[in-house]
Amino acid sequence: MSTTPFGWLAEARENRRSAGLQRRLRPRSADTELLQLAGNDYLGLTRHPAITAAAADAVHRWGAGATGSRLVTGSTDLHAELEAELAGFCGFEAALVFSSGYAANLAAVTALTGPDALIVSDAANHASLIDGCRLSRATTRVAPHADPEAVAKLLAGHDGRALVVSDSVFSVDGDAAPLTELADVCREAGAGLLLDDAHGLGVLGDGGRGAAWAAGLAGREGTVVTLTLSKSLGSQGGAVLGPAAVIDHLLNAARTFIFDTGLNPAAAAAALAAVRLLRERPDLPERARAVARGLHSGLTAAGLSAVRPDAAVVSVRAPSPQDAVAWAERCRTRGLHVGCFRPPSVPDGVSRLRLTARADVSDDTLDRAVRTIVETAPAGA
Repeated sequence: MSTTPFGWLAEARENRRSAGLQRRLRPRSADTELLQLAGNDYLGLTRHPAITAAAADAVHRWGAGATGSRLVTGSTDLHAELEAELAGFCGFEAALVFSSGYAANLAAVTALTGPDALIVSDAANHASLIDGCRLSRATTRVAPHADPEAVAKLLAGHDGRALVVSDSVFSVDGDAAPLTELADVCREAGAGLLLDDAHGLGVLGDGGRGAAWAAGLAGREGTVVTLTLSKSLGSQGGAVLGPAAVIDHLLNAARTFIFDTGLNPAAAAAALAAVRLLRERPDLPERARAVARGLHSGLTAAGLSAVRPDAAVVSVRAPSPQDAVAWAERCRTRGLHVGCFRPPSVPDGVSRLRLTARADVSDDTLDRAVRTIVETAPAGA
């Protein structure tokens, strides 16, 4: 046994290294020439002139920081405009903006449950939802992935408050949850439905209004949606959308809202500009989906094991964590940056390359990306 408090870290590091799970930061430059299919900029808005101009103007007008929590000095006119715009665009009564999507998920799960409540959580949910379940002190039961019948069985016999929690589009494989069936189960059981639409907003629904809109659930009394502003909207931050009573409760009870510094004005302004631009460009979501379909069809035609995308994420199976890392690195040397997902980021233990489609990718660039991935694939992929 080590005689120093953190001597055990060396063994932990070696165990990760030998399993191919050691991670490291790799800062990118502002002018990188890599084709980026690793991030979540689904609509290509992060560098759009209207978005960056809105952020820059907000910095000059409001300053670099929010200066305090939303309940003290951290709420500005920008935050109020953004909340109204998000709620109206996505079809909900009200919205509340947070400093991150992670904080929004923690807030919604913990504030809408408690020690006397039951949570039924999908086995493939994002870590932020899982952490919210752990912090809620509620009884949490994990349902098999995308299985409404299992959810119904887990809800059966519970008389108190209940909340079903699920990603709308799952971040690892990009598959969509069976939202209509889940909503039916919740209605029959008297349970609330909380959907994390981080990967649906801007990609699914009429003009990118999200997965809840596409499923006809937007604005329903028992449905609450969480969002991130850092993917399709090209900014940073998060939000919860739902009935006005739910939003009022979160404002008064959610610890990650009450005690966290508000979203900085530049990010709020950028997200606001992105929603307004999306209203003007309803073609962008379909283009992102088309690029995802093109990636999938090209990779599977070459014999690779890729999951059919329901939104903008395309997952490609790798034989091992070591193969996934080496594959991603070979892509990088040929000018393509792809995501590399390994345990514990993937709940099923299967390592993958994770590709994210972008609306601003041309057909020629799409073909080049497919060729690069296919030509660098390891044996057994």
